Amino acid sequence: MPSVEEELARRLGRGEEVVLATVIRLDGEPPSQPGAKLLMSRDLALAGTLGCSEFDSAALAEAAAIAEGGSPQTRTYRHELGSIEAYLEPYAASPVLIVFADTPVARALVRWAPEVGFRAQLVEHPAGVPAPPGGDLYVVHTNHDAPDLVQALETVLPMNPRFIGLVGSRRHTGHHLEALRAKGVAEEVIARIQSPVGLDLGSRTPEEIALSILAGLVAIRRGGSGVWKSRNG
Repeated sequence: MPSVEEELARRLGRGEEVVLATVIRLDGEPPSQPGAKLLMSRDLALAGTLGCSEFDSAALAEAAAIAEGGSPQTRTYRHELGSIEAYLEPYAASPVLIVFADTPVARALVRWAPEVGFRAQLVEHPAGVPAPPGGDLYVVHTNHDAPDLVQALETVLPMNPRFIGLVGSRRHTGHHLEALRAKGVAEEVIARIQSPVGLDLGSRTPEEIALSILAGLVAIRRGGSGVWKSRNG
């Protein structure tokens, strides 16, 4: 069985959401010890123990709320022999980037996205879209000539992506947006689709375009302005 530390590293490496509980104080003589750890998903114990099934069950019952809240919390769990104080620390799921169409821009995006904290997946056809992931969802379609582009957008829009963008100018992508309107997609939903996509870096090559897109996604994720930093900043 892997240790808690090994399992935590493995889960975080895959971008998964987990909650880590650590015993920080004892009162009485409970069946535990300082530093005991339990790693959990929202509904499943993954590795370790806080010392007994009662403590583990109590922590697991709160894991979903801790994950949802996004902030560390301390909790006291009681046993007939004494109590423990545990520190519950949530680790949020990494955001997911779905990249449509196997293009040079798409390949650069998928290659570099993990380096800035995104779980990237290349999707060539709308049928290949994964189930709604844990964590925020970002979507970029890299081929404005794709015959199934509208179908791809119809597939991901119900997932409420935090960002959705189309590579290409409005001259090349506007008719796709009109097709969505004709299908009854609400105007406020269409207004969220960014085209062209990426920060204005003067990009020309596929790699430069991918860089401009990733820079924009990082700005959205982190709340940045996406403008050049001041020399005095």
